[in-house]
Amino acid sequence: MNAEMIAALREIENERNISFESLLEALEAALISAYKRNFGGEANAIVTIDRTTGDYQVYHRRNVVADGEVTDPKLEIAKNEAGKQYEPGDFYDEVVTPRDFGRIAAQTAKQVIVQRIREAERDTVYNTYSAKLHDIVLGTVQRYEQRNMYVLLDDRKTEALLPFSEQVPRENYRINDRIRAYVLDVRKTNKGPLVVLSRAAEGLVQRLIEFQVPEIQDDIVEIMAIAREPGARTKVAVTSKRSEIDAVGACLGPKSSRIANVSDELRGEKIDVIRWAADLPAFVANALAPAKVLGVELYEDEGIALVIVPDHQLSLAIGREGQNVRLAARLTGWRMDITSDSEAAEARERYAAEREARAVAAGAGEGETAEDEAVAAEGEEAEEAPIDQDELLRRLEEFKREMFTTE
Repeated sequence: MNAEMIAALREIENERNISFESLLEALEAALISAYKRNFGGEANAIVTIDRTTGDYQVYHRRNVVADGEVTDPKLEIAKNEAGKQYEPGDFYDEVVTPRDFGRIAAQTAKQVIVQRIREAERDTVYNTYSAKLHDIVLGTVQRYEQRNMYVLLDDRKTEALLPFSEQVPRENYRINDRIRAYVLDVRKTNKGPLVVLSRAAEGLVQRLIEFQVPEIQDDIVEIMAIAREPGARTKVAVTSKRSEIDAVGACLGPKSSRIANVSDELRGEKIDVIRWAADLPAFVANALAPAKVLGVELYEDEGIALVIVPDHQLSLAIGREGQNVRLAARLTGWRMDITSDSEAAEARERYAAEREARAVAAGAGEGETAEDEAVAAEGEEAEEAPIDQDELLRRLEEFKREMFTTE
């Protein structure tokens, strides 16, 4: 090891973005292990490498202690033996570099550098994509394995996984197709970092809308909630922090161009942008768009919102196969009972009857509990009553007579 090695390490630092000092520290640690493995070594062997010349030395390090206090000569040395320049608590280093250690040092240096480069590249990938967690990346479809898709990301070095569970059924990608996906997770594995992508996550819709809407980037408009059925339909609730800015209009864009761009990226998935409201009945009504809502009644005990709609819009409010009401329920966090205007009174009566029945059952349950406690108390009193010894002897005598008579 010499100045050429130092120059090589400096070059690696510049090209691979690996700290020069970390390379030398790793090399010193590896040389200590190599020394102990090949030469037995001392209990406290250390290796130092000159940062300028590349020269190295192996030392036996001991702690300086007061005269007469040495307990282990391999780890400690008396002040008198070390020299006047040392004080108790100082380190005393003695050169023990073997003559033929150079060959081992060169091999070790090569192994350490290769290993550190590999580790640094893995760390770089992990750190790079950890910073992009919950963001969108671009890549090229490489292959399929057991219906899982593998994507070569645009850094041309990292292969990411798009699991089958995170793919959208109606989307079909072929080998070498370009794909935009959401970084769902970044994991460390024995084979290196694993970047997990998604095309089905709600976060993908959110990030795509954020890219299209400058008002969101400027923190004027905010996305409050998203409910998605991948490949079919998504509902997005938005609000504005400034009264003069229409949150829904900002997200739709001129002639709905902004939301159309998002829909195109999602292969035609329909996106409903609705107005978020702090008032829950109003939010529930908005969430059921495009259906018109006449009224919303909340039954908080059951967590149910009774939604009343015009008779002719009942099917629209429910949606095909219940999709509209299902997404609205997920968006608001409330279960929804959709009823037509003509059947609203009957629905109210049903809920009133159910609530009354629960109240009666609860009252009866409390009564039964009190009665059970009284019976238990009586039983305890009975158990605690003292036993009449004379009565017990009399019953035993009667039992004996009966037994003898039977025989």
